[in-house]
Amino acid sequence: MAVPPPSGAPKVATPTATHPSPSAPPAAPDRRAFLAIGTGVALAAAGAAGYFLHQPDNDRQLVFATLHDAMREAERLNAASVHALEPATAWTWAQTLVHCAQSIEYSLQGFPLPKSALFQNTLGAAAFKVFTLRGRMSHNLAEPIPGAPALDAQATDTSAAMARLRQAVQDFAIHTGALQPHFAYGALSRSQYEQAHAMHLANHLSAFEGRG
Repeated sequence: MAVPPPSGAPKVATPTATHPSPSAPPAAPDRRAFLAIGTGVALAAAGAAGYFLHQPDNDRQLVFATLHDAMREAERLNAASVHALEPATAWTWAQTLVHCAQSIEYSLQGFPLPKSALFQNTLGAAAFKVFTLRGRMSHNLAEPIPGAPALDAQATDTSAAMARLRQAVQDFAIHTGALQPHFAYGALSRSQYEQAHAMHLANHLSAFEGRG
């Protein structure tokens, strides 16, 4: 038999068991998802900083509106005694021509190792917009296209390299099918792709000068 408390004694609340609501979502998975997204964005930002935010010293800062204009300068340099502007680039003239040809070829064939959709739709798209607004791009001139065959530092046949670039530009000009997404910028229209290629060539050609 329960004994009632003495008169005037404070009443003690009887503890009741609490149970989590069955519909309440667990906190840990949400936090893990947030951290995963944050880590992915941070890594993408780090990659973008290395590729897009590099501004070489001793750069001529050329600007071309079309591939035709860019190729006129490439032909002029190729016909002259071309010299690399140190430390603007660590690549030879032949390596640079092949790299620029690769970029145009992959816009028709598909890039071997594209960045993630997250990168393309955020940092990549933002970088292309900035480049478009200012009319020129700036990127690491010693950064190869992801997944592309290594550039031969010992190659000295500039004639073959220039012929490959000419062919790539011609193939782009007559191409009537769909263009492949850029490995960093994502899907581009034909006019956007031509601008991207022209800016890419301008950035690399700015690191060379022709003498004589």
